[in-house]
Amino acid sequence: QVQLVESGGGLVQPGGSLRLSCAASGSIFSINVMGWYRQAPGKERELVATFTFDGSTYYADAVKGRFTISRDNAKNTVYLQMNSLKPEDTAVYYCNLRKRWARPSDYWGQGTQVTVSS
Repeated sequence: QVQLVESGGGLVQPGGSLRLSCAASGSIFSINVMGWYRQAPGKERELVATFTFDGSTYYADAVKGRFTISRDNAKNTVYLQMNSLKPEDTAVYYCNLRKRWARPSDYWGQGTQVTVSS
C-alpha cells in the first residue's frame, strides 16, 4: 500500500509561480517513478510531467520551459515548480506513483486545486 500526500495548491495571478509537493509513504521500496497529472473541468485527466523508468523526464508541450519536476529521495518527495502560470493551467493537480514490477501499479494523491486568475 502506498499513500501520497499533496500540498502547495492555491490561487495565483497570471505570470505568477507556485510549487507543488507530494510526499510518498508505505510500500515504496519497489522500482517506481513519480509524476504529475492535471484535470480541468469538463476535460480528461492529462499527464503534465513525470520521471521515466529510463532515468529521464517528460513534459507535456503545454508546460515545457515553464514547469520543472524534481525530487528529494531522502524525503520520498517529488515537486512541481510552476512558473509563468496561465489561466489555462487552472486544474486539479494529482500526484502519481507507478510501480514497474508490482500490481497494482498505479497510486494517486487526493488532488490539489490550482487556480490562475486575475
